[in-house]
Amino acid sequence: MNDFTIDAQKLSKSYASTSTVLALDEVDLQVKSGEFVALLGPSGCGKSTLLNLIAGFEQPSSGKLLVDGQEVHHPGPERGVVFQEAALFPWLSVWDNVIFGPKTQGRNPQEYEKKAHEMLSIMGLEQFKDHLPIQLSGGMRQRVGIARILTMGSKVLLMDEPFGALDAQTRLSMQELLLSVWQQIKPTIVFVTHDIDEAIFLADTVYVMSARPGRIQAKIHVEFDRPRSVDLTATPAFNQMKLDILRQIRH
Repeated sequence: MNDFTIDAQKLSKSYASTSTVLALDEVDLQVKSGEFVALLGPSGCGKSTLLNLIAGFEQPSSGKLLVDGQEVHHPGPERGVVFQEAALFPWLSVWDNVIFGPKTQGRNPQEYEKKAHEMLSIMGLEQFKDHLPIQLSGGMRQRVGIARILTMGSKVLLMDEPFGALDAQTRLSMQELLLSVWQQIKPTIVFVTHDIDEAIFLADTVYVMSARPGRIQAKIHVEFDRPRSVDLTATPAFNQMKLDILRQIRH
């Protein structure tokens, strides 16, 4: 695998309205190839803004943002984005949603169809490939969204609270599935969440952001062994880390 990294250097973003609003203030963020990073912080701290900058949806006001050594100026297929609601075409089947990207790019069908079958299998969706999105649960629609991005060959997954709209049980099963997918494929993941448990359970590194203007307040390495199971969340060490992070956020 290529040495694929995200490197944000003194990244700032401001918005001009009736007055200038500083959303991000000199953020430094470095993500190694294959690393799972969580961005955690209070509402309005700029987590989603930072994700949008990495995705190329917005441009920084100052600072530098490199992905794989190249400055980011626009969206690209190597950076796939998963939102809270899976942005699927409701009139297309699961299969047609998953292959839509590479098909419209004119790629070799033999290659992307093989990849699509592999991703549907990993996501547990093979039996549902002829279903329409309306026939699926919220969790299954998110699985389709993730399978679509992986079929595109995205090396980086940018995930903006992807499980935030799911019930607690479905959310936990999706967290476990995402960890399984990550263990198998090892994409680089930047995961935005409000949930401290979710951040610790999933990530190698948790970046705690301050209230607006968003700054990196703490960088926390999560040392728990992998693979992880839900039992981890009931251990004293997990709860102590949760308490430490909660204090950082409240501070």
